[in-house]
Amino acid sequence: MPEAPPRWARCPLWTVPRVAALPPPQADRAAWESAWALVPPLPPLALSDGSGAAEQATTVRVAWDERALHVRFDCADRDAWGTYRERDDPLYEEEVVEVFLAPGEADPVRYVELEVSPAGVLFDARIHNPTGRRADLEVDRAWSCPDLTWATGTLGPRQDWWATLAIPWSALLDTPAAPPRHWRANFYRIERPRDGAVEHSSWAPTWARPADFHRPACFGHLSLGGPSGSS
Repeated sequence: MPEAPPRWARCPLWTVPRVAALPPPQADRAAWESAWALVPPLPPLALSDGSGAAEQATTVRVAWDERALHVRFDCADRDAWGTYRERDDPLYEEEVVEVFLAPGEADPVRYVELEVSPAGVLFDARIHNPTGRRADLEVDRAWSCPDLTWATGTLGPRQDWWATLAIPWSALLDTPAAPPRHWRANFYRIERPRDGAVEHSSWAPTWARPADFHRPACFGHLSLGGPSGSS
């Protein structure tokens, strides 16, 4: 496994653009695609242990408005599959994209974990990770993210797929104030092709083998662009 670089090099920073509106894909697919086309993509997800590029690429876009943080994944996939059909099934045992998110600049002790499978199934939980180690974390699976919306669909002639989430600020904050400008986050994908090896990829590498996404000190930094984020 590659040696982890200094801490300052392990936490990427991304400025999230503010958007006027992102229509749901079910309402007007052309307008939805046009709106997302104006949102710049993050660098492609790479293998989470820092060893190189993922074989099956994943592009992530992030935007925000007064109501929510919007996340879109576009996944190249030669074999998209999933057997789970119920909310909060253990999607991480199959194929999934994931968002880990917490307000503020510090390494988070509490954060939310949101997952969506190619079949459109959702897993949502609140995480308490007091030491930043998997052995000590607590997962509140009973929590359901209020007013969260999500969707999935197919792309192109293969089995490529997309997933979107609109994560309400009201579900992430204790008070109804404007969202803080700074957030800690990571974006992940678990890809399990039935004709090849599993890939764990992420925006910010976690430098762990076997893969471990629950390393909040490695989460990247999101900064909300535009005039309405509070400082």
